[in-house]
Amino acid sequence: MSLKKIIIIDFGSQFTQLIARRVRELGVYSEIISHKKKINFKSKDILGFILSGGPLNVYQTKKVSFDEKILNQGVPILGICFGHQIISKELGGKVKQSKYREFGLAKLIKIRNSPLTNNFFSKNGFSKVWMSHSDQVTKVPKNFNVVASTNNSKYCVIQNNIKKFYGIQFHPEVTHTKNGKKLIKNFIFNICKSKKNWSPKKQKDKIIKEIREQVGSSKVICALSGGVDSSVVAKIIHNAIGKNLTCIFVNTGLLRKNEETQVIETFKKRLKIKLIYINAKDKFIKKLKNISDPEKKRKIIGNLFIKIFEKYSKKIYKAKFLAQGTLYPDLIESKSVTGSQTSKIKSHHNVGGLPKQMKLKLVEPVKYLFKDEVRKLGKELKLNNEILNRHPFPGPGLAIRIPGEIDDYKINILKEADDIFIKSLFKYKIYHKIWQAYAALLPVKTVGVMGDNRTYEYICLLRAITSEDGMTADFFNFKKEFMQDVSNQIINNIKGINRVVYDITSKPPSTIELE
Repeated sequence: MSLKKIIIIDFGSQFTQLIARRVRELGVYSEIISHKKKINFKSKDILGFILSGGPLNVYQTKKVSFDEKILNQGVPILGICFGHQIISKELGGKVKQSKYREFGLAKLIKIRNSPLTNNFFSKNGFSKVWMSHSDQVTKVPKNFNVVASTNNSKYCVIQNNIKKFYGIQFHPEVTHTKNGKKLIKNFIFNICKSKKNWSPKKQKDKIIKEIREQVGSSKVICALSGGVDSSVVAKIIHNAIGKNLTCIFVNTGLLRKNEETQVIETFKKRLKIKLIYINAKDKFIKKLKNISDPEKKRKIIGNLFIKIFEKYSKKIYKAKFLAQGTLYPDLIESKSVTGSQTSKIKSHHNVGGLPKQMKLKLVEPVKYLFKDEVRKLGKELKLNNEILNRHPFPGPGLAIRIPGEIDDYKINILKEADDIFIKSLFKYKIYHKIWQAYAALLPVKTVGVMGDNRTYEYICLLRAITSEDGMTADFFNFKKEFMQDVSNQIINNIKGINRVVYDITSKPPSTIELE
């Protein structure tokens, strides 16, 4: 029996999956469908529609597909940003380019009560919301009234309570909007009358069923790195197909210090999962020689990674599938998963470097999940906390933490610096307060003084961020004592580094990794 669900129509926003995630967090099943794809309106399982934001404007009619049947299904609709504008335009309102663009926090002022904004505003009738738009509604459709405004958006929140249509110019799905989750909760429960039907257990059962349907009796090779994502993927595929899974762990030479030993210990000895270990360090370093462009690095690593898998897959009878721990943030920063006009930011190891004629078919069980959802799934699978609470680590490894050309010398000193940094986080009991932390080696040498001698060595950059989902992030505010301790340890113990700096840039405007 299919689940009752909220359908999210994707118009290409970077935050579309966040909307789906917020709905799932509240315990209701949600699906994302591109605005270009047909919807099964005969389904009795659709509780409501949410129309996402997007990079287009409502006048780009050749690029925007909007199925007007959505407006005639008798179910509630919530339009967010671009979705708000398209509802207004389709129902007879007007949308024009804003005189003043709104990006970042804005003060939303309450005008009247609404079931959508119940418990959303402060006692004074204000709320801080996150804006990202250059167009705005200038005339509301017939039978709509205004719920709230900002200085630059008179019709920021509008409603038609008879049809249960609602439009908001801001983004409630991002953590920057205060009480944004309450607004989504009001929509799905108070307006759509949804009931809780989604949990990590149901998610686990659904994924296992999908794996079995896709794979059948074929054998699967899992691209194992030892990180949270690939570990959860390996465990859930093992639960689904048992001995038909073989994990292959490739040592690229770009791993954290002693990582290969930890992976073998965990999967071969502890979890008793079939594991093949390949030491390909020399091959990767040779391929990356004299390469400084980050996109080329990613593609070289991705291509070689898959070629090695293909080579070893021939030794595994009936191996037809390659499993990867690709997450949704990887996809949306590389391409749109729904075919919408999502802007490409960078290629990812699991999605951007694959050869066009890959012989193995992909199995990506967690590609529509965020990191915290994967951790919850891992807990449901009874993986230990040592694996589940580990910080994220990128597929290309240390290659994208060494801007410029790579060699063994740089890799070795970076491994040591990163090890000191991470061990210090545990020592000061702050590792689990941080989403991701790492050391990077900058391609710049500076003059230093050690004793009476002049040094000319590399700069080590430290980065530690706090985040809920990896989509947005802020730097962690360390105490001076910690920074002094780590800096002294790195400089005193690692020949080749004479300066330590700390990255205090948020995401956006930067990304979490340097390349």
